[in-house]
Amino acid sequence: MRINVNHHSNTWALVLAAGEGSRLRGLTRNEQGVVVPKQFCSLQGGPCLLQEALQRASTVTPLDQICSVVAEQHRQWWTPILNYLPEQNVITQPHNRGTAYGVLLPLLRIAERDPDAIVILLPADHYLRDEETMAASLRHAADLAHSDLGTIYLLGMEPDGPDTELGYILPATRSRDTAVNVLRFVEKPSEIRARVLLDQGALWNVFIMAASVRILLSLFDERYAASIAAMRGIDGANLDSVYRDLKSADFSREVLEGKEALMKVLTVPRCGWTDLGTPERVGLILEQLRASELASYPYFPAHVSLADQYMRVHLNRGHARSRSSAAMHPSP
Repeated sequence: MRINVNHHSNTWALVLAAGEGSRLRGLTRNEQGVVVPKQFCSLQGGPCLLQEALQRASTVTPLDQICSVVAEQHRQWWTPILNYLPEQNVITQPHNRGTAYGVLLPLLRIAERDPDAIVILLPADHYLRDEETMAASLRHAADLAHSDLGTIYLLGMEPDGPDTELGYILPATRSRDTAVNVLRFVEKPSEIRARVLLDQGALWNVFIMAASVRILLSLFDERYAASIAAMRGIDGANLDSVYRDLKSADFSREVLEGKEALMKVLTVPRCGWTDLGTPERVGLILEQLRASELASYPYFPAHVSLADQYMRVHLNRGHARSRSSAAMHPSP
């Protein structure tokens, strides 16, 4: 993919890579039977999802301004992947306390280094067929955030259809070319509600946004004031002690919701996006890929291939059904 880095010198990218990926555990076991978090797996045995997210980040900012937040318990997987980033750009959480703190800690670290930073938040567990479309949208969002420091610019994916496992952003008006106000968020609606939302112009919430680090930190209101004070400027054992006392908090539900007046949403045209959140979604994207796109990558033998695991699981299920049918209908 051709890299066209955003020209703003204070653009930072924050790749969120500390999650557990628990819904996909059935497909993420390595040869030793160990469950590998989804972001350290690949779709087809090539670069893992975290590596693809880092490449995505490189389309909007140089390497020394790409940060990633990771979990201490995942060190064995992220160390070889992130060893080319500056050491201070790898921000380690000692414990998992939910996505709110997974965003807050690295924002504080970036603000300490660049108080005027514009930050693009990127999850590390997404798959895209068309990276150029996303790169153009990321650069557009970054430009908007630089020109309007008081607004958070969300990327909303143009839906392929109703999906009850995803969150939705309902915009105030329909527009494919300009950012518009956000009316509200809707998390995992029923299928009927999802169809109504699509009729109203709702977009999939892909948890990608661009904004000044100051306004992003302002989302964490007085409920987080003590945590912010305790987390500033510390690491190691001191940070571990702070995290032990934290209660888990969700960024979407407990931080973003209710702050819609600060946000605008920019539509991302369909680009083959998926969060690979469930085995069914892995199967769907594999069905959509043409045979020529189903590749093998001999240079990444250590990565769990979701495609291979999906085929293995379904092959085993097929064999189990065959055995069950044979037992119920034995040959004469």
